[in-house]
Amino acid sequence: MKVIFLKDVEKLGKKYEVKEIKNGYARNFLIPKGLAKPATTELLAWAQTQKEILEKESEEELKKIQDIASAIDGQEVVVPVKVGEEEQLFESVNPQKICEKLKEMGFEVKKSQIELKEPIKELGEYPVKIKFEHNLESEITVIVTKGEEK
Repeated sequence: MKVIFLKDVEKLGKKYEVKEIKNGYARNFLIPKGLAKPATTELLAWAQTQKEILEKESEEELKKIQDIASAIDGQEVVVPVKVGEEEQLFESVNPQKICEKLKEMGFEVKKSQIELKEPIKELGEYPVKIKFEHNLESEITVIVTKGEEK
């Protein structure tokens, strides 16, 4: 039986893909769970249209992410922190702090996208990678400086 997948089904097919599936599996599992519909000529045309819309949206999203990645690449992010007498930091610089500084600079980045093996605990400059969807990466320089005493 030919079916059109309405959702991604692991090891079987992706959304709006048309595949030949065994009758029993399609009738007893895929169709009742809303994962697929039987492929009729009307639904085949609908699925093709949906697939084209999905591809167009994906291309637009990729372009948007590429623009963000190229704009953020090479930026310097200055993070002031409180420092003791012997240059030890009272707080470490973690992805959350970097994310907040980037938002202040006008870049929308999630803290989960910032790749930092461990929090920064010393003054200085550190290269930090930011991973975006579609396997895009940018590298910024995080500069940890002495904060102003209050």
